[in-house]
Amino acid sequence: PPAGTARVAGHDVVEAPLEVRKRLGFLSGTTGLYPRLTARETLEYFGRLHGLDGAELTDKVARVMDAFDLHPFAEGRCEALSTGQKQRVSIARAALHDPEVLILDEPTTGLDILAASDMIRFIEERRAAGRAVLFSTHVLSEAERLCDRIAIVHAGRVLAVGTQDELRERTGASWLEDVYRALVAEVEGAADTTPEEPSTP
Repeated sequence: PPAGTARVAGHDVVEAPLEVRKRLGFLSGTTGLYPRLTARETLEYFGRLHGLDGAELTDKVARVMDAFDLHPFAEGRCEALSTGQKQRVSIARAALHDPEVLILDEPTTGLDILAASDMIRFIEERRAAGRAVLFSTHVLSEAERLCDRIAIVHAGRVLAVGTQDELRERTGASWLEDVYRALVAEVEGAADTTPEEPSTP
């Protein structure tokens, strides 16, 4: 990076990148699975990459399999799983080593109502256990339920950051969807009143 610093769980991302990675669980829309491994093999493989072995590995795999109800398809190859099943395996893989920081990008995408509910419950448990969760979602009801602090992002710009009460006070809106609309309207209204640059002859 050309400037600035970033720390994850007390470790500098430039000076100690491996220490940072040990403490991260990461899920995005492009996080893939090895197609020829089963769901269980995937978890065991990534658990070993995180230094887990023996009884600890067995216990951690069992914990996430229970949390995300993976048992019905645990022995199925990932290439044969449905979209929702793959998403559940991906989430379990990210959380397997009980990282201090979880980065979850749209984690409920592709999940049915019950699986999404399990995901929400799991995030609540991680938060209660003192883990930091960076959670990106378009489902604003999920943000209302889960997030202590919220960043409103529109068109690549951060419009506001604060607690839900702070954002409601700023906009006068009650629901997060209305907060979002108010902040976008505020920015777009400011843009409409900005004088145009003089045209070049």
